[in-house]
Amino acid sequence: MAVYSHPPEDGYEGVYLRDHLGDVARRAGEVVPDESTTPDDESLQQVVETLAYVHDFGKATTFFQKYLRHGTEPEHKPCRYHAPIGSFAAYYALDAQGFETETCLAGFVAVAKHHGRLPDVTQYIYDRAYTSENSTGGAQTNDEQLQAAIAMQLNDIEDNVPELADDVFDDATDGDGSWDGFRYSYKELLDEIAGAVAAESGTTISRESLSESCYGLTLEIWGSLVLADKTSAASRSEGADVASTYEATQPSLQVLDEYVADLEASSPADPDGSRTERLNHYRSRAHSAVVENAEQFAEAGGGVATLTLPTGMGKTLSGLSAAQTVRDELGGERVVYALPFTSIIDQVVDEVEDIYETDTLGRLLTAHHHLSETKIVDEDDVDADDADKNDDVAGMLAESWRAGITVTTFVQLFESLAGPANKQSMKIPALRDSVVILDEPQSLPLDWWKLVPRLVAILTEQYGATVIAMTATQPQLFDEATDREGEVTELVDDPDVYFEATERVQYELDASTERYIETQEAPKSYADAGAELLSAVDSGVSTLAVCNTIDSARALLDELTDNASSIPSVGDIYANELSTVETTADIDPKTLASRIEERNDRSVLHLSTRLRPVDRLKLIEAAKELTDDGHGLITVSTQLIEAGVDISFDRVYRDLAPIDSIVQAAGRCNRSFEREQGRVIVWWLDVPDEQQKTPAEAVYNRGTTLLPVAAETLDAVREGDEPLSETAVARTAVTEYYKRLHTDKNVGKQEYAEYVDDVRGDKLKDLSLIDQRNAVDIIICRTKDERDLVEQVRDAWTQYDFDRVRQLMDEIKEARVSIPIYHGESNKKDKLGQLNPVHSDTDVLCLDVRKHGLSEYFDENTGFVIPDSTAERRIL
Repeated sequence: MAVYSHPPEDGYEGVYLRDHLGDVARRAGEVVPDESTTPDDESLQQVVETLAYVHDFGKATTFFQKYLRHGTEPEHKPCRYHAPIGSFAAYYALDAQGFETETCLAGFVAVAKHHGRLPDVTQYIYDRAYTSENSTGGAQTNDEQLQAAIAMQLNDIEDNVPELADDVFDDATDGDGSWDGFRYSYKELLDEIAGAVAAESGTTISRESLSESCYGLTLEIWGSLVLADKTSAASRSEGADVASTYEATQPSLQVLDEYVADLEASSPADPDGSRTERLNHYRSRAHSAVVENAEQFAEAGGGVATLTLPTGMGKTLSGLSAAQTVRDELGGERVVYALPFTSIIDQVVDEVEDIYETDTLGRLLTAHHHLSETKIVDEDDVDADDADKNDDVAGMLAESWRAGITVTTFVQLFESLAGPANKQSMKIPALRDSVVILDEPQSLPLDWWKLVPRLVAILTEQYGATVIAMTATQPQLFDEATDREGEVTELVDDPDVYFEATERVQYELDASTERYIETQEAPKSYADAGAELLSAVDSGVSTLAVCNTIDSARALLDELTDNASSIPSVGDIYANELSTVETTADIDPKTLASRIEERNDRSVLHLSTRLRPVDRLKLIEAAKELTDDGHGLITVSTQLIEAGVDISFDRVYRDLAPIDSIVQAAGRCNRSFEREQGRVIVWWLDVPDEQQKTPAEAVYNRGTTLLPVAAETLDAVREGDEPLSETAVARTAVTEYYKRLHTDKNVGKQEYAEYVDDVRGDKLKDLSLIDQRNAVDIIICRTKDERDLVEQVRDAWTQYDFDRVRQLMDEIKEARVSIPIYHGESNKKDKLGQLNPVHSDTDVLCLDVRKHGLSEYFDENTGFVIPDSTAERRIL
């Protein structure tokens, strides 16, 4: 009989099982590099190819074929499942070829879960294989039912397709094993596999039975198999040429070098010249030193490096140059650039697009947020075949990070290493021999500070990757975290030289912060804060106030607009301009700035991630024009503005926060030495309406209490009432602050790292880098052009033109905002449910602000609003 892996349907020819297994094996050979090895120095490629030949072997049964073609369920339902028998075949096939027991066990789990998630691996292996000798004949457990079903499946295959089975096992074992050898040894395999993870008594598991490298091994071979299998099933290829399917287009280091050289040629540099010329000199000097040290670092074999430079020293370009230098020296294919927030991904992507004159739709560059267009769902053996019906192979490859450069978030990177969902696992193979840039690693949640070094150790020690952590405020994450081999290399010869050369600001502690240090009482009211901002701008300086929460930023904005009604809002003027054009591209920031200056010599601007990225960009560009012109601009922002936004203010006010956040905010002050010295004032803002805690306490005193440590550190490094120098805060205070966190607070949950050592996929999958498990992406349409794009997306979807859908969604990405859904916020979810999805198979919603009844969801100054929401809100 004809044995299918995927049946004829929907205009597609069927794919025969034998062809599918061979195709997945060929793809596995392309996904896994030739020279990659397991921790026991075995061929990783051979391991995954072996698994590919047997992963769907259970589909050969008549039980499965009847269900596949006619939907007929067998009397004993587990007989229809194909992954369990495949997992035992995987163990047998690897063992027959002489692979180490742990490799065989990892293969067992990879095949068993090639449509699911990683479990508690030790317990799972034991439960699936353990047989009780004292069975009383009572009701069978699920695992016993599966064991009985496998015995029935073995007989069924022998009775109906023994030749197919012979061929499969001959391919899978390269002649070292056989179909007869597998089916006759099945009962012995149960005892052998269970015994491999059992305690001495044999009746329970031993956590020590699997090594600390088992998690990384299982994760990689599972992800490699899933990628090869899903792309094969989606393409429904029969012997297709797959050699170039998974290859990256490498961005050229020479092109990047030329780009940097052109920038330097157009920027006069002189160590004895003006401040701007001195800044250019040190920026060029830092870049050259980083590249030279990166070469030596790579020659020594790579590993973990830090890149420590102050704001304005060109960390992005230096980091990219270092990463590509290491990539070329060590023969890798890919660079993964990870950032803390989705809000700044586009900024890095735009710069890479300019350098290489490319976009994100090809093999050179991919932008991948934690909210992707493709739904991530948990699958299992029951609905596996429905899950395979996805023709968007190009979309899969983009989400699998096969491009030469992938720009992504910490969420996507680390949650794909810590208990990933099935489809998330497909990016793991791309990390082999890659260079991973961690931009601003201090932004990682404290709970993860022991887990992240453990995951980085898997990247560097097992996957051959190199990691570069770059920031002005190194959190010493990797200094002590490696009791393992290798040391952390600093790519900047002497960071202090650059901090001292770029002394642009001095820090001052507001009376409210003094009160926090002394008594933790009496924060600054919004009325007083607003009055101080107005007084500052009246004295002729541009000001930025960085708040800790959206509620706080809105409260301060309301204070300004309510009590200084004569000051125009930049958001209102921008909305008026937007109403006269068909696309936001028609808005000229210079013209917008002129419109604002015509209205008044002062204005107020609000920034947060509730504003669309395209609007934020226009507003920030207009703000740059205004500050350059000496206009009295007051900007009230969330921490969004701290993350690499290239804008400069004369004075910055920062709500009390950890030292690194204060330093990041200071990076927006006097960036190009517009003044002799900028001022950064740290104040402690009051509780916004309807909240219980000050924003600083609500954000930074949950779990580990950070504010007292920050306040004590600032107090310790100052002398009397004198302002603090930039070096005193950015170097001395930062170092002391992190030292206190590591030694006094012992930050990071040790059990998280132990989950990796104990191969606890079940525990790791429940961890999240962000407070909410769910967030909703919303496209906000404010112009005719955006509404037309949404209609084109819907038309393309109905025509199954997935490439066109991805292209259009990429075009409209800058009109998207992400709204977090925190635990217990069903009311918020219900309100969001009133918005329609962009198309029928996406979670991305659409809001047309001009539609009747929907205007309450949008404010021209503060962006997306959930009507009457009193939900907990965080930073961005």
